[in-house]
Amino acid sequence: MKVGFKMKLKPGMKEEYAKRHAAIWPELVTLLKENGIADYTIFLDEETDTLFAVQQLTGSSSQELGNTEIVQRWWKYMADIMETNPDFSPISIPLTSVFHLD
Repeated sequence: MKVGFKMKLKPGMKEEYAKRHAAIWPELVTLLKENGIADYTIFLDEETDTLFAVQQLTGSSSQELGNTEIVQRWWKYMADIMETNPDFSPISIPLTSVFHLD
């Protein structure tokens, strides 16, 4: 299953966001892959600082990744450059698929 969602960067944070993701923690990558998240791409609309993410979900996992220590640390690490909820999770808005072409 493929899912899409959007998030929002704080103004002027494009380079810092890209820098942090270029050095994503290996243990976070492992956690995502072990929980069926693959083919994960994030795009940026530079006019609005809106991030658009697409994930291919394979398999199924009942684990709530947001409850893991590593994800919570990542959220805190990213909170100064993104719009977040009180628990530091990024404000994430699910998007509805309206077209797909293989």
